Amino acid sequence: MKANRRSKLKPESAKVKPQPKPCDPIKTKDAADPLLSTYIKLLLTAVCWGGTFIAGKSLAQHVGPLTGAFLRFLVACVFLLALTLRLEKKLVLPGRNNLLKLFLMGMTGIFLYNYFFLKGLKLIEAGRASIIVATNPIFIALMSAVFFRERLNLLKLAGILVSVTGAVTVITRGELVMAIGAGFGWGELYILGCVGSWVAYSLLGKVVMADLSPLAAVTYSSLIGTAALFPAAVMEGLFSSGSISLAAWANAVYLGFFGTVLGFVWYYQGIQRIGPVRAGIFINFVPISAVLLAFVLLDEPITISLLAGAVLVSSGVYLTTLGSRRTASTPDPSAARGIHTDATDGGA
Repeated sequence: MKANRRSKLKPESAKVKPQPKPCDPIKTKDAADPLLSTYIKLLLTAVCWGGTFIAGKSLAQHVGPLTGAFLRFLVACVFLLALTLRLEKKLVLPGRNNLLKLFLMGMTGIFLYNYFFLKGLKLIEAGRASIIVATNPIFIALMSAVFFRERLNLLKLAGILVSVTGAVTVITRGELVMAIGAGFGWGELYILGCVGSWVAYSLLGKVVMADLSPLAAVTYSSLIGTAALFPAAVMEGLFSSGSISLAAWANAVYLGFFGTVLGFVWYYQGIQRIGPVRAGIFINFVPISAVLLAFVLLDEPITISLLAGAVLVSSGVYLTTLGSRRTASTPDPSAARGIHTDATDGGA
């Protein structure tokens, strides 16, 4: 009876069982395309962040650094608020324990970073500035070891040494002895101020993002930094220096939208798709794209010391990223949060 019952049920189960479909070339293409589009977006993100040095240098020639920084983040805040409301439906209010940290994030990563960024770009070449700023992950790794007791293995230490060597090569133009005798210029010191500001911003972000999403933390810190920049920009002559030129607005829009918001979105899409370690490798293309864009658009020369520094810094960042992967069984997403997020913009 059981055998007969099974034989009777078999045709019915066969009807319920889904029939295999022939291979759908469109579906196969769709499955492959997201990965390709992710790599393309990450590469374009690096180009966008590289372009911030060209746009920043151009903006610095039209307006003061505080005014330029305010215009950039005035644009960025509009898009960040719209993006936050669309993706997270509402702005999650930060807890009291995070208010001071968010304020400090706004003052370091938005106010100070962009003041130093535009002030430095007015004095030195965009390509050189981009390579100095590219050492951000190195100093973040060092300070994370100091404040968060993150382990430094041999790969990380090698990466730090190689990157610092590259940065020194660029800053001194390959003539270390002469540079020590003459001293660094103000432009290099301002750009080093960018690095220090961004390291502080990133370390604060590691703590804040334990409670808030990266997008909410970036939005709040941007709003705070922009609010602080407004009176400073007014004192600098935001309203008294006449109308702001179309070129200045165009550069501010590029920095605010492409360099900050679009870069943030594409980079975090990349992290979600392929993970923070593999996505972080594309950061190495930021100084390279900045040097090439500066050569094409600003007619800046590509010197041997610049090329050597770019290769050393990029190699050092790669080794440090690889070292971070070896010291953890799963990659820490906070390692990528120092981006630009102005995050999103690689710190640009």
